[in-house]
Amino acid sequence: MKFFFTVNSLLAAAILLPAAAGAQKVSLDSCRNMALANNKTIRMADEAIRGAGYERKSAFAAYLPGIDFTGGYMYNQRQIELLGADAKLPTMSFDPATQTFKYNVLTTPDGTPIKDPSTGGYIPTEVALIPKEAMQYDTHNVFAGAFTLTQPIFMGGMIKAMNDITKYAENIAYAAKSAAVQDVIFGVDQAYWTVVSLDEKKRLARSFVNLVDSLRFSVDAMLREGVATRADLLTVDVKLNEAKIMLTKVDNGLTLSRMALAQICGLPVNEQMTLADEGERSISSSAPLAPQPYNMEDVYARRSDLEIVRQSINMLGSREKLAMGAMLPKIAAVGAYSFSNPNVNHGFEKRFGGGFSVGATLTIPIWHWGRDYNHYRATKATTNAQRMMLEDLQEKIDLQVSQAKYSFDEALKTYEMTLSNMKSADENLRCAQLAYREGLMTTDDVIAAQTAWLAANSEKIDAQIAIRLCDVYLSKVLGTLAPVEIK
Repeated sequence: MKFFFTVNSLLAAAILLPAAAGAQKVSLDSCRNMALANNKTIRMADEAIRGAGYERKSAFAAYLPGIDFTGGYMYNQRQIELLGADAKLPTMSFDPATQTFKYNVLTTPDGTPIKDPSTGGYIPTEVALIPKEAMQYDTHNVFAGAFTLTQPIFMGGMIKAMNDITKYAENIAYAAKSAAVQDVIFGVDQAYWTVVSLDEKKRLARSFVNLVDSLRFSVDAMLREGVATRADLLTVDVKLNEAKIMLTKVDNGLTLSRMALAQICGLPVNEQMTLADEGERSISSSAPLAPQPYNMEDVYARRSDLEIVRQSINMLGSREKLAMGAMLPKIAAVGAYSFSNPNVNHGFEKRFGGGFSVGATLTIPIWHWGRDYNHYRATKATTNAQRMMLEDLQEKIDLQVSQAKYSFDEALKTYEMTLSNMKSADENLRCAQLAYREGLMTTDDVIAAQTAWLAANSEKIDAQIAIRLCDVYLSKVLGTLAPVEIK
């Protein structure tokens, strides 16, 4: 049953990672790929990148002409009446003698025009009548609309600044994804090597149980022969129980560590994975890694957190240009086709009618009580603060890299010392066992040698794992786990 469960687990891993298809054991790279494929933080980062790309395309559209339609309807209680009463307009007649037009007004026999005493105006003999009803227009129901085309010509650099801002925002999204990828890989490596370490310690604990159990068998035989005491057997029994308890704790810890690794890889927590570095390819036989060479300028260029700050500085610089553009003139070309019903261009007749119009607009900011200028100065101050943050982060990264390098070197030295200690512990245990058989040492002496052997082997495992973890941490602080992806 356990075999089939393991096969099913590996098949599930092979579905998620085609490269691992047919493999019997899951490698570190396979775990990394599964975690990267299933991590929700990385998926959210992908969505952020996609959204930033749409924002960049949206900002580019500001360069192009925009076409809009505006329509409306209005009901008016009253209609338009251009005349309050019938209009009577004076007329003119052509005088052949003077070759001019003269008003038809009432005159005296000698030709002098006669004025109306009440109004002071001349009294016409003929008038043109314009009825009041002729100048009334039905505007109870008014429909109007317009198609408008606007082409920006000069917007004070604001359009270019917005395009730059969206480009930098997209770069920030890529850098944020790179940081998330590094965090996931670092977490996978920690969980992976923890499982390998506990698996090695589990086998070590089993060996220790067998070792103490062999001692108990020998003490029990010596007790029956009368050359050992009951206290010696009880001492060994206590140590055997402690060894079994330690084995149980290590086994439980290994189970929980496997569950944690499966969860990070996006698999069910009960998924049973056999790792490539378990079993015969134990960490005890793995060669220690060599320290990575690095140049701090290259480290600065690779670090995702620094890249986010750098792109933020670029974005804030574009915001300065955007704030400056608000204080500059703006020019745009405008074209429109407008229509209405009643047709205002043709006697308010009850049908749609309209026409084209073209022109240009010019907007010049004159006085806003320092609003735009203060906003510009605020953006400059924010940019300067961001530059200081970048310098501070670089100094902290210098310290971080130095600490990681020292930790890696310390782990290498510790590993070399544990190799020497393990050889000494093996020889000490061998000598103690021989001396015990010859009756030169007590049971306590053998137990102490066994305990020292266990501690030496356990320290070697811890040192080897520390090298792996320090190496991946050094890679993380150097920015080599996942490079920054920027278009």
